[in-house]
Amino acid sequence: MSADRTGPCLPRPRGSLSDGVIGHLRGDGPLPDPEAALTAEPYGDDLQLALYVCYEMHYRGFEGVAAELEWDPPLLAVRAALERRFLGALRRDAAPDAGLDDIVGALLTEPVRGEGLSWFLQERGELRHLREYAKQRSLYHLKEADPHAWVLPRLGGRAKAGMAAIEYDEFGAGRADRVHARLYAGLMNDLGLDTAYGRYLDLGHAPMLALVNLMSLTGLHRRLRGVLVGHFAAVEITSSPASRRLAHAMARAGAGPAAEFFYTEHVEADAVHEQVVRREVIGGLLEEDPGLEAEIAFGITATSFLEDRLGDRMLSDWRAGRS
Repeated sequence: MSADRTGPCLPRPRGSLSDGVIGHLRGDGPLPDPEAALTAEPYGDDLQLALYVCYEMHYRGFEGVAAELEWDPPLLAVRAALERRFLGALRRDAAPDAGLDDIVGALLTEPVRGEGLSWFLQERGELRHLREYAKQRSLYHLKEADPHAWVLPRLGGRAKAGMAAIEYDEFGAGRADRVHARLYAGLMNDLGLDTAYGRYLDLGHAPMLALVNLMSLTGLHRRLRGVLVGHFAAVEITSSPASRRLAHAMARAGAGPAAEFFYTEHVEADAVHEQVVRREVIGGLLEEDPGLEAEIAFGITATSFLEDRLGDRMLSDWRAGRS
C-alpha cells in the first residue's frame, strides 16, 4: 500500500476510541471494539475525534497513512458504530419541535442583540479571540463546501441545479483565487496563523469536531440527504447577518484586509444563497420527495444545537479567562 505524503499529520488521541482508530491508521495498534461506541459520550472529545479521523480519510487523508485504508472494512465497521451513537444522540437531543416552515422562519429572525458568539466578537472581541475562533473554524473553512458536494449525485431537478449553483460560488466560480477555502487561508494569514490544512486539529473543541462530523455524516449517506439539505439551509440562511458582524469584528480589531474580506464576501454571497436554498434546494427536494420534510427540519435543528454548543463552550472559556 502506498502512504500518503500530502495530508496533515495524525492528531494526538483523546481516549481509547480515538487511540484505536489512530493506531490502526499508523499500523501499530488494534482497532477498538465497535461495541465500545455504545457507551461513549456522544459529543465528547474521544468519539468526535475518532469519527473525524475516520471521515478525514475521505478528504485528504493523513501523512504516512495508506490511501487504501479509506475503504478498509474493519475501519468502516468502527465508523458505523460511532455514527450510530452520534446520530442517535442528535435525534434525541435536537428533534424538531415545530414544522419546517416555522423552523425556517425562526432562522430568518435575528437573535437578540448581544447574544451569541458573533455578537460577542463584534462588540468585545480582541485579536486573541479572533485567532482562537479562526483556529476552530479552520477545521471546516479550509475544506469549505467539500462535504456538501457529496449530496449533488443524490439530488435531481431544481434541488440539484440550485445546490450546484451555490457550490459553484463556494468554489470560486471558476477562479482559484476566489475559492472560499483559499479566502479563509488569507484570513488566517492576516491573523498570523498557520494556513496548512488540518494544522489546528489537535486544538479543535469537541463541539467544532461535531459540527464538521455532521456535514461529513450526512454528505456520505444517501439516506441522510434531507438532513444534509437542512444543515446546508441553516448555514446559508444564518450566514449573511453573522458574517456582517464578524466583518465588523475583524475591522474593529485591525485584523487585516483579507480577514475582513472573507466575511464581507459572505455577506453578499450568502444573502443570495439563502433565497436559492429555500426556494430551489428545499422547494425542489420537497417537490420531488415530500416525505423528506421532517429530515430537512431535523438537519436545521441539529445544526443549531451543535452551533449553540460551540458558542457556549467558547464564550464560557473566554468569560472564565481561559484560552
